[in-house]
Amino acid sequence: MVQRQLPKIPELLELMQFKKPEWDATKRRLDSALTISDLRTIAKRRTPKAAFDYTDGAAEGEISLRRARQAFKDIEFHPDILRPAASVDTSVEILGGPSALPFGIAPTGFTRLMQTEGEIAGAGAAGAAGIPFTLSTLGTTSIENVRAANPHGRNWFQLYVMRDREISYGLVKRAAAAGFDTLMFTVDTPVAGARLRDKRNGFSIPPQLTLGTIVNAIPRPWWWVDFLTTPKLEFASLTTTGGTVGELLDAAMDPTISYEDLEVIRGMWPGKLVVKGVQNVEDSKRLIDRGVDGIILSNHGGRQLDRAPIPFRLLPEVVREVGKDATVMVDTGIMHGADIVASMALGAKFTLIGRAYLYGLMAGGRRGVDRTIEILRSEIERTMKLLGVSTIAELEPRHVTQLQRLTPVPGVGAAASSRAGRSAPERVKA
Repeated sequence: MVQRQLPKIPELLELMQFKKPEWDATKRRLDSALTISDLRTIAKRRTPKAAFDYTDGAAEGEISLRRARQAFKDIEFHPDILRPAASVDTSVEILGGPSALPFGIAPTGFTRLMQTEGEIAGAGAAGAAGIPFTLSTLGTTSIENVRAANPHGRNWFQLYVMRDREISYGLVKRAAAAGFDTLMFTVDTPVAGARLRDKRNGFSIPPQLTLGTIVNAIPRPWWWVDFLTTPKLEFASLTTTGGTVGELLDAAMDPTISYEDLEVIRGMWPGKLVVKGVQNVEDSKRLIDRGVDGIILSNHGGRQLDRAPIPFRLLPEVVREVGKDATVMVDTGIMHGADIVASMALGAKFTLIGRAYLYGLMAGGRRGVDRTIEILRSEIERTMKLLGVSTIAELEPRHVTQLQRLTPVPGVGAAASSRAGRSAPERVKA
């Protein structure tokens, strides 16, 4: 027989602890976000469609972006047991300096369009977390103001080689003078990708008001208040170069850039030089042989060539070919700390986050970026502990299997040249 009794109030009070109300709406909103996907949902709710879609979207059918994210889902971890990892060290050395986490903030253009704090929020959050921040040539905060926002942290600069080379040379000199320690020479934008969401939204910089824009903005007055009461939205590092926003954007894309331009910039830049936008093994080898300080496997977040190679899938082969000591980094599709852990296990020296950072920015400004970093940090630490590793250096390819979803057709195309004769197993060990 079950023994029954009247409820005892003290015992009930022990079991029923009421949560204290949180009156800070931003904190309440961000505390509810447990994943980067949660931050994306909040960002979508708070940001006008054109600005959100500019961040969230990719080129044409957005196949490259979906494949990149799916590749991270298509992995299997192999944890070690009975290997205590009560505490973990997530720090790494990258490009001659420290980073408290194995990721940094990637360059993003038009950042103040998403949320008015823009790059100031990103640089400040990166500095507080001890990770690098990268400013885009098409950033909406100047080189000097990013330095002021992150005076003691690591600042990197992403360079488009513009049609007017003197503009790019001037930016290189300014970044060096401001103490930026790494330059990202970007090579995957000879022309602009076809970003169809932007075209359908009538997206422009600055935003153009239409009836649809106004209707969409009605439930988001805070965005418009910020937009209308803060300094003009512009390419802050290019304000002295002349030309409209559209003309500057067109000038940033130049199909004539070559290895000669790389050598010219290399001769001007006193710090570390990495090449961003590498998408095959042959180019990886060629660049490492030329002595660049690092390469970033990237398809520009899927925003340029749709159906481009998946950087995470390319990573193991590139590391095998260029050597485990080469500085190979990866971006595109990272939405979880486990994605970062898997990349490091397969030989990446570092990773970069773009959209994940912007989702946090749109969700809550500087505090939203802090929340992005906090979420990823927690996921990295938990994944490492569950794998039984205490440091990033302990991660090895044996910890990860890339599960095969897309298999090159034998004997057809560039990808098949290095896989000819290999069967198509369901599981491919990196």
